[in-house]
Amino acid sequence: MSAAQNRRGGAPVGYVTELSGLEAASVIYLRLWCGGADAQSQVWNDFACSLGPEQGRKAVKTFEGLCDLCVRHGRRPLMRHAVECKCLGSDESCFANFIATATEGDREDALLIATLLVRPDVAPLIASLAADFGLALKRMHLSAPRAFATTSQPTTLH
Repeated sequence: MSAAQNRRGGAPVGYVTELSGLEAASVIYLRLWCGGADAQSQVWNDFACSLGPEQGRKAVKTFEGLCDLCVRHGRRPLMRHAVECKCLGSDESCFANFIATATEGDREDALLIATLLVRPDVAPLIASLAADFGLALKRMHLSAPRAFATTSQPTTLH
């Protein structure tokens, strides 16, 4: 974990393997998206392979819009762990719960969670994007991340 992740929001609250497939995928894709151009092209490739080029592009654009709004209008930067880290940070947990809640159609709860992430005037927009992104993840028929599911939990602390 880097020094930036020692700040509020980066504290481990669980493991990625404890999340549903949709929630785990939202965390992994958030980590990848924030990892730069090479990682973003991996996100594009995953979506294009699973959903086809057209639907994959739409899903990636939706996710890009969601991430962009969280960065530009966020209450503070979202803290993330490294892509390969098995731990789940508190901000990542909030993000995963937000995507799952929006996807399930619980609009009022999704809006409430969105206000924890961004300014209230932006909350309806990111809630809509989160629902669209979550539905794309559902169409991908994801399960727990393979790389995390096949290994045991770490015995070392950060």
